[in-house]
Amino acid sequence: MTQQTPHVPSTQSDLAEVRNFRDVGGLPTGDGRRVRQGRLFRSGHLAHATEADAAFLTGLGLHTVFDFRNTSDIKLEGPDVALPGVRNVNIPLTDPADGAEFWAMVRDGELDQLRTALGDGKAAARMANTYRHIITTRTDAHSQVLHALAEDSVPALMHCAAGKDRAGLSIAVTLLAVGVEPEAIEADYLKSDDPSRRYKIRRSDSSAVGMSPEVMELLSPLFGARTDYLAAAFDAIEQTWGSTETYLAEGLKLSPETRERLRAQLLTD
Repeated sequence: MTQQTPHVPSTQSDLAEVRNFRDVGGLPTGDGRRVRQGRLFRSGHLAHATEADAAFLTGLGLHTVFDFRNTSDIKLEGPDVALPGVRNVNIPLTDPADGAEFWAMVRDGELDQLRTALGDGKAAARMANTYRHIITTRTDAHSQVLHALAEDSVPALMHCAAGKDRAGLSIAVTLLAVGVEPEAIEADYLKSDDPSRRYKIRRSDSSAVGMSPEVMELLSPLFGARTDYLAAAFDAIEQTWGSTETYLAEGLKLSPETRERLRAQLLTD
C-alpha cells in the first residue's frame, strides 16, 4: 500500500494549524514605494503547525522567526515547531505576571464574574491600555527587532499567540519605520478581525453555558482587532514623543543609516 504524501499548502490560507498568517508585502509608502513580497510575514504561534504547515513555512526561505510570547504563553500553547535553517528569537513583549489573574478569569470565570470584569466597555478599554503600555515600555525590544531586520534577519516572520496584538504592534512599528502610510498599516491590522483568523478561545468550561453567546460577546473585544486599539498606540507615540519621527529616532534609536538599510531590506526599489 503506497503512503500518500501530505498535502503542502499552496497559499497562506491553506495553513491548517497556523492562524492569522499573511505576507504584508504590497503595502504602500508615502514616497510611492511598496513593501516587497516575501520579506515580512506575520501570524499566530507556530506551536501546533502540522507537517505540511511546517513545509510551507520552510519554503518561504525565512531567516528569522520572532516570537513575542512570554513564558506563560509558551507553557500554555507549547514552543514553536522547529523549521530547518531558521533562527528563532524570543522577545517577550509582555511579562508573564502581567494580568495573570485576569487571563485566568477569562479562561475559568463564570458569567457574573465576566460581566463585572469585561462589561460596559471595560474589555475594550483594557485592550487599548495594553497597546499604549507596549508602545511606551517596550521600545528597547522594538529597537532590537528593527536593528536585526536592518542587518540580516529577513525574510522574517513575527508572531505572538494570536498574531494580533504584540505581533500586530511590532509589524506596525516596522512599517512606520519604513514610511508605510498609517491608513495602510491599519487596513492590514484589521485583517486580523476576520473570524477565520481569530485566536481559538480557550475556556475551561466548554459547555453550552460556558461558551454561551453572552460569554463570547463579553470576550470578543479581547480577541478582536479594533481601530481604537491601534489608534491608542499611535496616540501614545504622539503623546510620549511628540511625533513619529522623534519616536523612531529617540525612542527606538534608529539612525538615518539604519532606517535606510531597513528600507533596502523591506521595500521595492
